[in-house]
Amino acid sequence: MKKRLMTLAIVLVACTCTAVNAQIQRGNVLIGADLANFNFGLNHGAATNINLTPKAAWFIKDNLALGAFVHFGLQTAKDAPTYTTYGVGPLARLYVNKINNTNITVLKHTLFFVEGNVGLEGTNISKGGGSTNGLGLGIGPGLAYFITPNIGLEGLLKYNGVVGFGSSTTSSALNLNIGFQIYLSGARVKAASKNQQNM
Repeated sequence: MKKRLMTLAIVLVACTCTAVNAQIQRGNVLIGADLANFNFGLNHGAATNINLTPKAAWFIKDNLALGAFVHFGLQTAKDAPTYTTYGVGPLARLYVNKINNTNITVLKHTLFFVEGNVGLEGTNISKGGGSTNGLGLGIGPGLAYFITPNIGLEGLLKYNGVVGFGSSTTSSALNLNIGFQIYLSGARVKAASKNQQNM
């Protein structure tokens, strides 16, 4: 356990001194999560909503990352049906920082991106409320604001649809997600992993 914590600390400290645009270069790694409708009702009968989408991706070339996501969502309230959502699959993210060799950053330390995903997704509603399970598709624009060279706070407006089977064959939603991503240098991640194996 101490070795893992030490490796994580080394990776995070080593990655704090690079520039923002360097984080979206080929070979780097993106790790983080999106949060949406994250609240806990405290009043009698109030609903509790939790949506969490961890993701990880590898930059296969500058500005383009491919990876995977996992989604879990839960909405529950006393004497009401419980909504459970899930999803897993690949994702792609393209950062757009220039158009016709012109920078398009609105604020310093920001980058625009477009994210898309496809995978197995579904929504199940308890108490006979039905379900939709099948192929999930999502796409939308986002904005990353880098509070440090390696940590970005993000807003992502994303259309999510599911086509498949169940009591309803389709479902769709437009979600505004707030999240964070950690951008790590691929070379430093490999070096830290190698150091851990040698310990």
